[in-house]
Amino acid sequence: MGTIPDPGELSELTHPSFDEFQRQTSLMTSCTLLWKELSDHFTNLEQDLLKKSEALRHKIQTLDHQTKESLDELEKREVSIQGSVQIALGKVEKSMEAALKALEKDGDENGEVDDDDGLLLKLKSFCLEMDSGGFWRFITGKKKELEALRAKIHLALAECIDPPRFVLEAISEVFPLDKRVEKSDGGNDLGWACVLVLESLIPVVVDPVIGKSRILVTPSMKERAKEIAETWKASLEERGGIENVRTPDVHTFLQHLVTFGIVKREDVDMYRKLVVGSAWRKQMPKLAVSLGLGDIMPDMIEELISRGQQLDAVHFTYEVGLADKFPPVPLLKAYLKDAKKAAAAISEDPNNTGRAMHLAARKEQSALRAVIKCIEEYKLQAEFPPENLKKRLEQLEKVKVEKRKPAPVPANKRTRANSGGPMPPAKAGRLTNAYVSSYPAAPAFVRSPSHSQYPAGVPPYHSPPSMYGSRSPPTNPYSYSPEAAPHAGSFPSPPMSYPAYGGYGNAMAPAYQPAYYR
Repeated sequence: MGTIPDPGELSELTHPSFDEFQRQTSLMTSCTLLWKELSDHFTNLEQDLLKKSEALRHKIQTLDHQTKESLDELEKREVSIQGSVQIALGKVEKSMEAALKALEKDGDENGEVDDDDGLLLKLKSFCLEMDSGGFWRFITGKKKELEALRAKIHLALAECIDPPRFVLEAISEVFPLDKRVEKSDGGNDLGWACVLVLESLIPVVVDPVIGKSRILVTPSMKERAKEIAETWKASLEERGGIENVRTPDVHTFLQHLVTFGIVKREDVDMYRKLVVGSAWRKQMPKLAVSLGLGDIMPDMIEELISRGQQLDAVHFTYEVGLADKFPPVPLLKAYLKDAKKAAAAISEDPNNTGRAMHLAARKEQSALRAVIKCIEEYKLQAEFPPENLKKRLEQLEKVKVEKRKPAPVPANKRTRANSGGPMPPAKAGRLTNAYVSSYPAAPAFVRSPSHSQYPAGVPPYHSPPSMYGSRSPPTNPYSYSPEAAPHAGSFPSPPMSYPAYGGYGNAMAPAYQPAYYR
């Protein structure tokens, strides 16, 4: 029988293996990593939920604030309607009374306008009588007084009984379609006048109580303005599409939309293309904002930069406050670089004529002037000093002036009295027995009062007949050498009031350089 082990006897302990220990260590490490990963995941979820909750709370607050503002605005508009209508009716009554008085007057209102007050009175007379045709003809004939018109037209339009109707009738000759083509008068562009009148209408039709947020245009006039806009859009195909439509027409159309408040959201893409295509116009950045393109302005600026219109991009950047995102100085430098490169390419082309060279110089000059003006307008002198640009502009203008100087007419050219062409050489003599030598004779040589004789290396000089001697032709009119000895009596010396030209005798001194010989 086997012996039973004694319970009190310690049995031999089995030691765990190293592999088992390593396995347990790996298990603990895995659990720790898993716990950390789960903990980070839940922490991130909690932070995301907090951020979304905060954003949602902010949106709710913004929405509540906007709703409150909208309700207040609607209440204000509703309350102000009666007051605005009363003000408008009062203006209409005053305009009617003024119009009747103007019709009763027999004053000389068709005379010449010689000052700003006379200009305003003339404009008011057209507006009081609702003479849109006369008003339009008067405006288009005063393009040289553009700034004076800009300051007075809105004051005159306020005297109209129905300013929107008056303006639409005034510009109907050229907008939406140019009707002058049928009258063989389509060569004169009057887009500037349309824009001027439409811009001047804005302060007249805005609500006097709540401002630009409401435009006081009757529903019938607004519908008519919409029909005009649709007619213009329908004619785009006849004009060659958006890419080929003329900039004055684009400007007039966009200003028409803004003035009458008939911008459509579904046409935003068309507005963008029109604005980018005519971005060089000064008013385009403001029009773009008024058309509701502020949200896509960064994309428009990038498009302008990609098309090489960095200067236009700078103006758009400042209009919407994106100068931090699109720094202006690098854009202006890139614009100058492109303009200089284009001018150099034209100048280096051997096939280009003198006119092309002139256009190349003008291109660089225009770029320099535009950049200098932009620097001064946006106060960028500290970042981009304009002194070097001004020096470069002065150099180009100096070269331009020197090229304009007329070339001196050679002294040996005799011109015909009737045709201006060169005269043939004078005959040696008119007597039948006149002897003509085959060798040139030495004519008289007279020194200039303050100039020495030219060196012997000067090439032969062809002298015309003297203006101060006999009417008979010289004995020998052909070339002579400065080295030849003077021949007394051949030609009389010029009077001292007309010093010899270039050191040679018998040549008439040019009238524009007498100081050089004193």
